[in-house]
Amino acid sequence: MPLLLTGADLRALLSWPDLIDALERALEAFSAGRVHQPLRTALEIGPERAWLGVMPAYLETPAALGAKLVTVFNSNAQLGLPTHYATVLLLDPETGALAAILEGGTLTALRTAAVSAVSVRHLAQADASVLAILGSGVEARSHLEALAHARRFRQVRSWSPTPSHLARFVDDAASLCETPVQASAGAEEAVRGADVILLATSSNTPVIRNEWVKPGAHVISIGAYKPYQREMDPALVTRARLVVDSRAAALKEAGDIVQGIDEGYFTPAHIVAELGEVTAGVAPGRMAEDDITIFKSLGMAVEDVAAAGLAYHRARESGRGREIDLSGSPTLP
Repeated sequence: MPLLLTGADLRALLSWPDLIDALERALEAFSAGRVHQPLRTALEIGPERAWLGVMPAYLETPAALGAKLVTVFNSNAQLGLPTHYATVLLLDPETGALAAILEGGTLTALRTAAVSAVSVRHLAQADASVLAILGSGVEARSHLEALAHARRFRQVRSWSPTPSHLARFVDDAASLCETPVQASAGAEEAVRGADVILLATSSNTPVIRNEWVKPGAHVISIGAYKPYQREMDPALVTRARLVVDSRAAALKEAGDIVQGIDEGYFTPAHIVAELGEVTAGVAPGRMAEDDITIFKSLGMAVEDVAAAGLAYHRARESGRGREIDLSGSPTLP
């Protein structure tokens, strides 16, 4: 019978070192053509442009098959509900039978942060020690935990446009990271002098300016996943060495890239590599110490499926999770 894995199960089953390593291998497999994954199907709903994404993938080795369903309803905030919901279905790659249903919100936060940690491992300066986080939501929390496994940060700064959210994040950070998080009065104050900068916002317009970013910094952008959204100053994107998770997806979905090309700032050739090409050593990432590097992360189905496969095998080994009977027959004792 298939397993049901909750968010609590996933946090118990997936350690950061294991997950970061597994997703580095999945990124390399994707860039080497060993992953079967179409661009995500995106359905916009209603005048407020709510969003349903369908994301299937098949990873050849270790074999994993599945799909994620994710919705974004920003109007939910007025109802006191989460704006994002997600569910991941893991299938048996030999039979197609349902193997597991996983709570997708937690899985997404974990795998996104783990991929960002891969980017820090390969693109940030070796002595990077100051981290700036713009945003204070679920992704900010997961990244605070994950990035500490890629570099030793002596200082962490954070800013959010909502003061109450920022205060809560700073308070919660004590249980997530050994380094105290300092609240910044503004985005510029957080960013100036930072070695690694995480953009984890829901903004449709740039939250970071080119002139704030010092030479040698590494910027991770995980927001602005629609072509009409933008999280970065186009001058910054133009100035940096730009690495993406998927060229095909970035040229269709990433507003920071799509709009920059349309406005004549750069061409598609400005994307120097996919992250999986950098980690495999087939394409250069950072070329010089004073290079600014950007990792534009849209999130890929193979990341969800690889993480789900790892969680499923850990669950079977440990006996964690709850078996569910979808056949309609009474569950045998």
